[in-house]
Amino acid sequence: MSILVDEKTRVVVQGITGREGQFHTRQMLSYGTAVAAGVTPGKGGKTVEGVPVFNTVRQAAEQEGVNVSCIFVPPPFAADAIIDAASVGMDVIVCITEGIPILDMVKVAGFLRTRQSVLIGPNCPGVISPGKTKVGIMPGDIHKPGPVAVISRSGTLTYEVVDQLTGVGLGQSTCIGIGGDPLIGTSFIDHLKRFQEDEETQGVVLIGEIGGVAEEQAAEYIKQEFNKPVLAFIAGQTAPPGRRMGHAGAIISGGQGRAEDKIKALQDADITVVLDLGKLGKTAVEVMKK
Repeated sequence: MSILVDEKTRVVVQGITGREGQFHTRQMLSYGTAVAAGVTPGKGGKTVEGVPVFNTVRQAAEQEGVNVSCIFVPPPFAADAIIDAASVGMDVIVCITEGIPILDMVKVAGFLRTRQSVLIGPNCPGVISPGKTKVGIMPGDIHKPGPVAVISRSGTLTYEVVDQLTGVGLGQSTCIGIGGDPLIGTSFIDHLKRFQEDEETQGVVLIGEIGGVAEEQAAEYIKQEFNKPVLAFIAGQTAPPGRRMGHAGAIISGGQGRAEDKIKALQDADITVVLDLGKLGKTAVEVMKK
């Protein structure tokens, strides 16, 4: 099995008529994803790549039975798009949009506490269950089905890690880019709990980066609750304090978020930490044999 999405998933693309929405709708359809509807207010009745466009998510849900949303909406309107999808009851909401104001995400976080929807992102590549479906912008051809789950704060590093895993014969059960913003919908721990229950997943690769304490919290959870092999990599090992590196959340401040602290916390939890990214695939094979 897989977590969050599978071959039964029916996707609505919010912002489907924009350039990014159109491009990645084509890519998802090519991968085999059931993109059943699109939403752009004021453009209902049109089609994009043969996909019907509606004015609201509610109309798409009622007429096409969609249960997962993928959002390509500009930052000023993305928070409202997330709330719209959650209010209709989408099981999973994948928000690709980068640059959403933090105050907007505070509003989103408060609303989601009253709903059952799972938010992936924002500022993320999405989620893929290889051979079944992909919801987002991941390059599908580097993935293959298998027993290793991937949870990452970085999109491009996810692709590098997946390419290495596939290259050494380790396919993936589900790969999730949780996003690199300071305030995101789900954490490492949220998904580790799901992978703990997933019989197909036999091991997990965590890709972290400087900033925040998500990796330290994940290390403590793994030490106490998780019983499958875990491999980790932390990006930003040479980053200077006080300077943002790539993601809005990737900044060392207030004495927190340093790479060395994250690495130590993971190692203290008996997690194998790869310091040289180029050796991750080879190390993963060794870890999975344990």
